[in-house]
Amino acid sequence: MISPKTIEQALGEMQSLRDCLRWSVSSFLRAGLHYGHGTDNAWDEARWLVLGALALPFDSPEWVLDARVATPERERLAQLLKRRVVDRVPVAYLLGEAHFAGLRFAVDENVLVPRSPIAEMIESGFEPWLGGLEPSRILDLCCGSGCIGIAAGLHFDSACVDLADISPAALAVARRNVSLHAVEESVRVIESDLFAGLGGERYELILCNPPYVDAAEMTALPAEFRHEPRLGLAAGADGLDLVRRILQEARAHLSDDGMLVLEVGASAAALEAAYPRLPMVWPDFERGGQGVALIRAADLPA
Repeated sequence: MISPKTIEQALGEMQSLRDCLRWSVSSFLRAGLHYGHGTDNAWDEARWLVLGALALPFDSPEWVLDARVATPERERLAQLLKRRVVDRVPVAYLLGEAHFAGLRFAVDENVLVPRSPIAEMIESGFEPWLGGLEPSRILDLCCGSGCIGIAAGLHFDSACVDLADISPAALAVARRNVSLHAVEESVRVIESDLFAGLGGERYELILCNPPYVDAAEMTALPAEFRHEPRLGLAAGADGLDLVRRILQEARAHLSDDGMLVLEVGASAAALEAAYPRLPMVWPDFERGGQGVALIRAADLPA
């Protein structure tokens, strides 16, 4: 294990941004870090952290790496590297931001780090599944940071969007993101235990990335994922505790031609086994990801 003192000493000897980046990659590999909060390898993870720590974009030109790093910058980077390597804190939490569907969102440890494959569907306007329908009302259920609902609302710019979550702390982050993207006039933030706080509201499109991690997977989560709120992950023995409630109640909140987009990740097999007669479409994703079910309102229990 790399010690905090080693990190401070090593960074103190670095001259260029390239030096810092190379050393960070090596330290990540030696420490055996786990990736999955926006990157899948040590190089991209280190580039995200090193450039982000200096307020530089991930896709900065190559010449930037040869710039010298000032002493205060090295000290800041050393502190962030200690938290990433020793404490296993995800980079998104260290920098306070993450990107989703090509957009920047504020995050902290009260919300999951945005990484849903639903981003790909938003970018394509949910085609071909919506068949040209332009939803006028969208619900992001279990919204966390609000990234899914806000991104969908920016794509369908005439739609009204509700962001709903049971966690007041998560909703505080969602409100920050509503302000960040200046969508206050079209996006509402609502505290709600699933549909309980939504009254009789109905939507053409319900987007939901609920807790779906089963008990066995929860016990085996890498340290990085344990920094995320348990409330946003754990979902009982088979990962379907909340999903069952959602499927039971969703029909009453969908328009007749509406659609539920429900992410269940690795619990997809459990969902199909539990609802063998429920028609579900499972899209493939070019950028990776799995376990997103598309369910028509007409197919849900009344």
